[in-house]
Amino acid sequence: MNRLWSRVGIRVASVGLLVAGVIGGVYLGKDREVQAQGAQAQLVVQADTDEMQLLKERHNQHAAVRAYQREAEGEAASKAATEAKAAAGKARAVEKKAIAKKKAEDEKKAAEKKSGSGGTVPYTGDIPASCDEYSGNKATGCALMLDAGFDIDQFPCLEKLWDRESGWNHHARNSGSGAYGIPQALPGDKMASVADDWEDNPATQIKWGLGYIKGRYDTPCGAWSHSENSGWY
Repeated sequence: MNRLWSRVGIRVASVGLLVAGVIGGVYLGKDREVQAQGAQAQLVVQADTDEMQLLKERHNQHAAVRAYQREAEGEAASKAATEAKAAAGKARAVEKKAIAKKKAEDEKKAAEKKSGSGGTVPYTGDIPASCDEYSGNKATGCALMLDAGFDIDQFPCLEKLWDRESGWNHHARNSGSGAYGIPQALPGDKMASVADDWEDNPATQIKWGLGYIKGRYDTPCGAWSHSENSGWY
């Protein structure tokens, strides 16, 4: 009887050990499986973290690129605006110059139209045979006119011109404008280019006046024609 219980005890113990081993193996396997799953989870989390970091870096890079592009576009727009403003200023200057030029041309045409064809109106009155027909400042004026290269037929125009301006008075002074002398030079001291005695010497005044007429109107009759049309010469 004792031997039988002994055998049964041994078998029970063996079975217990076997079951314990099986249970231990199961738990060990599960523990390894859990450990493996935990490692995989850690790898997934790390991969997600790395990917997020990479995405942040790319986002920052894109943001920097966009900021640089906006800055470059702003500088380009500012430069373009400056160039456009400068070009507009030049265009306005050219336009003003063109307008002023056209205005001057129109005024010149109007003056020529007013005076006829723009040429000299020929004198049709009596022509003196010589300067002997005159006396005083007119006789001096006639002689100096011939000496300046003008023909005798120009003197009637010169006579009328300076009759109107000063009455051939070499001390005539316009109180309004300050013009002086026989030719009514304005200002009077312009005649000092001929001689210093321009205030009292009619010959000095006449020489200056003839030079002025020749340079601006070609002839005394040209000056008289202009005076007739505009009231001045």
